[in-house]
Amino acid sequence: MLRPNPLPLELSLQPFTVSAARDFGVGRGRLAGADLARPFHGVRTPDAFAAEDQDPLLLLCLQYAPRLAPWQFFWGETALALVGVPTPRWPHRVGLHVAAHRPAREPRTEGVIGHRLQVREPAIVVLSGLPLEHPVRAWRQAGSLWGHDDLVAAADAIVHQGWGTVDELRDEIRVLGGRSARKMRSALNHVRSGVESPEETRLRLLIVRAGLPEPEVNWILRDEYGRAIARLDLAYRRWRVAVEYDGRVHAEDPRQFERDADRWSEIRRAGWRHVRVLRHHMRGDRPRAVALVREALHDAGWGS
Repeated sequence: MLRPNPLPLELSLQPFTVSAARDFGVGRGRLAGADLARPFHGVRTPDAFAAEDQDPLLLLCLQYAPRLAPWQFFWGETALALVGVPTPRWPHRVGLHVAAHRPAREPRTEGVIGHRLQVREPAIVVLSGLPLEHPVRAWRQAGSLWGHDDLVAAADAIVHQGWGTVDELRDEIRVLGGRSARKMRSALNHVRSGVESPEETRLRLLIVRAGLPEPEVNWILRDEYGRAIARLDLAYRRWRVAVEYDGRVHAEDPRQFERDADRWSEIRRAGWRHVRVLRHHMRGDRPRAVALVREALHDAGWGS
């Protein structure tokens, strides 16, 4: 089998448009080569570009980037996912959203969801060379696509990562709330500072929705000498009950499992009840997590 002619160096390691390739003198036959993927109309990606361990959404955005007009940027849930803000769980799939402010035009091509926004001063973040909507604005934009708990988890992450405050998120709703404004204001009422994972958020919401008291978030348990014993995901100081979500597969990291087991023992030695919630405890119409927390609180004197 004949090897394809090498591409110009400028095109050999990154996605490129067909028009750019023609400017380099690359012919139609070479652009049809089997070593070039065609992720979008008018774009080619050399095999050397795609890494197996690369985030699929980031890869898709990098492949689309050559088609971006100077006034276009990644929007809503796409921008949130790219900066590491949690998105809804499976079966939801984050779409490839690209936007532009009026009077400029949004893209219209297969595989891309285009949005034309109101006239407004842009607030763009650049990540890996990609222009993104600022996460505070992107969170509001996701309001029409996501449910309550997903919006709370994302807002918790935005606040924790330092992208914005609850007041800034609230101001964004006030300025351009749209039809989902009521849902988003409700979500902001449940945002708490210091949350470190979306599952912590979902567990807290699950507990409160079941009628149990709201726990404190990431509270530090100390011994009588002030030495930190553990940072607790969710803590009921009054009843000395610690609730923690554990979604890792410890068989892959036995040393981490051993450290955690020692930590759980220290929590119990400090006179606290420790409730360890696993992934399967969160599933179903009557999740076991609620019963575990309720039982620990009752044993500690809540409701008596």
